[in-house]
Amino acid sequence: MALFDLLGRHWTMGIIWNLEQGPATFRELQARCENVSPTVLNRRLAELRGAGIVEHSEQGYRLTRPGTALYGLLVPLGTWSKNWARRLERE
Repeated sequence: MALFDLLGRHWTMGIIWNLEQGPATFRELQARCENVSPTVLNRRLAELRGAGIVEHSEQGYRLTRPGTALYGLLVPLGTWSKNWARRLERE
């Protein structure tokens, strides 16, 4: 349940999704996430670092090995949700 609580927070999954593209500095990640405020981004990064999903390196923030594995588990959910949305639009 702790994982679902973390993933359900505003911008958490967007940060994970964007870091899968590669490491990013704070500003680069903020630009990738477009509308995220610096306060929310900073808070989510701290939470994700505390959970061992994200780490800070010389290249910037990046997913850890467990973070990359988590992303791999989220991809099928993304596919499912797109199919679900299309089905709802047709109904």
